[in-house]
Parts: sequence; structure tokens; C-alpha cells
Amino acid sequence: MFDNSKCADCENIDCLTRCQWIEFENTEDARKEMQKMIKGEESRVLSECITCFACDEYCPYNSHPFDLITELQEKYDSLDVNPDYLKKLIPMYKPHDEFEPWEGIDPEKPTLNKCAFIKTHAKHMQGQMFDDLQYIGGRDFFCNLLYHHVARDSVIRERATKILENLKRQGVKDMICFHDECYGFYTSYCSRNNIELPEGLNPIHLFEYLYNYLKDHKSEIQKLNIKGAYQRNCSNRFMPEVDEWVDKICELIGVERVKRKYDRENALCCGGALTMIGDRKLMRETQNKQIKDMLDHGAEVCFYNCPMCMDVIGSKVERKGIKNYLLSDLCRVALGEITLD
Repeated sequence: MFDNSKCADCENIDCLTRCQWIEFENTEDARKEMQKMIKGEESRVLSECITCFACDEYCPYNSHPFDLITELQEKYDSLDVNPDYLKKLIPMYKPHDEFEPWEGIDPEKPTLNKCAFIKTHAKHMQGQMFDDLQYIGGRDFFCNLLYHHVARDSVIRERATKILENLKRQGVKDMICFHDECYGFYTSYCSRNNIELPEGLNPIHLFEYLYNYLKDHKSEIQKLNIKGAYQRNCSNRFMPEVDEWVDKICELIGVERVKRKYDRENALCCGGALTMIGDRKLMRETQNKQIKDMLDHGAEVCFYNCPMCMDVIGSKVERKGIKNYLLSDLCRVALGEITLD
């Protein structure tokens, strides 16, 4: 939920002036557009925003300006999203009306939430780090933050209660979130929208789990000694503190995270959000910038948290001679389970 109590004290309007997609003549121009939105009015920001969530990370006051933007985008139908696409997308991940808890899930053991990737990306959740974990997944446990990219926050809010009720009935406690969006839903979206989690539910980011596993199996690691470019996904902006786990994992497995232009706070979208709003020209330009940046800094691999990011930009990355991996798969390479292509 957007909190404008400190906006008047914001000297530079960082949330807008640092945006890599929208140009402003000066700080005052950006301030005028922010004031329009605070009043609930239309602003050019609403149609020019590509929904990368970066403004939330840029805000020095943790005021969540993206919540305001996405609320108004839905109110004014600002994004140019194909109506036929929306008709297909919105029901796609709706939780079932009737939910039956999965059998055999022990609440006292860690549970991997495979999210929407339970079937499509099953091969990325195999091996010694995952085989001993019990798991849940599918649309009954899907966070739905995807709908931020099509300006339908109401869909997320409407389904949040059902998803959390499903988890409560399942009795899950320590839940490892395979994807940033799931972790962001439980640790950021719910808390800032005053939505209570089921008692005892403890969301754990996949990268924290991977780091602890690797630390406990340090003697089995063979350093990879390669240079890699990290492709941050949009939802990571809601909890940038997770980035420290990336650095720790890279150090353990011998991946040099190249210090390129479009990383960390300056990260760029993979282009997936742009496909949703139909701007393929800007998508291509963005991806070309990213890949040139990777090549300029000597990256041998590009690694991801989000399988969808890898699906969107991966083939283009590979055509330039850079291999694609989820970070979890690079961990499996270091443990000797799979080999670098």
C-alpha cells in the first residue's frame, strides 16, 4: 500500500527520476507527475511505465510507489494490453474453488513451493538439493503477482485470501519459495497490504536455502571459475536484500559476478513485461542493451532466478555465445551433478 507521508520531503523524487524508461525534463517535472498520482489523477507515468517495479527499490522511504502506479493503471486502464490476451491470462492461474490438501505433507519438515513451475520447469528442481524435499505447487499455491504486469492488482488481492487459506489448511510451516515472486508475495506484498499470513508460516527464499545447503556440503563443491552476468527479475525489486545471497552463492561455487552496467539497482527487465503490454520494439532494444552489456564485460554465462526470464531472453543470449542457467543449476554443476554445456 502506497504511503505518501514522506513524499513531500523527497528532494529528488528518486522513484521517477531514476526510472530507466520514462524521461522527465527535470525534477520538478517528475514531482508534478507524482502529485497528480497522489491526487488519484491520470499521469503520463501510467501509460509509459513498463511495470518493472524498480521505483519501489529506488524510493528512499520504502513508500511503495509502484502500488500507487499499478492501482491507477487499473483504474484508468492505462496499459495497452490486448483484451483477448487478458481474457486468457486472468483465469489461467485462478486457484480452484474447492481445495483438498495434499496428502503426505509433514508440517514439521521444509516444503518446496514449486509455484507455477511444477510441471513446466520440473527439471530445474532435481538432484540432491531438491530430491529430499517435500513439495507443493500449482495454481492453488500460486502468488499471482504476475498480474502486476498487466495492471490487475485487484486479481492479486482477490486471490490472496484463498491462497493463504490453502496454505493454512495444508499446514505448511517452513516454505522454500522457488521463485522471487512467491517470496515477495509473502514477505512484502502481504505485509504492506495488511494481509496476515497463516500462523507459523515461514517463507524462505530459494537462494538462502541454496547457500545454506552449499555451506553444509562445501567439501563437495568444485569451483567453476567462470564469469557470469546475473539477470535480476522484476519482483526481486520488492526485497533487494535477497541480492546478498546471490553474491554469497557465487563466491562459494566460483562464479565471478561481472560488474556490468545493467545489474543490481540499475538492472533492466528481461523484456517479458514488454511483451505483455505489446511493445516488442522496446523489448528488442532492451534485450540488445542487456546482451551487449554482458559481452562487454566478458560474461561466459547468464544466470537467473526466474525461469520465465530465461525463457524470454535466453535464446537471444545463447545466440551470442553466452550459456543460460538458473543459479540453482549452476549450484548443481558445482556439486558435480550436471555439466556445463
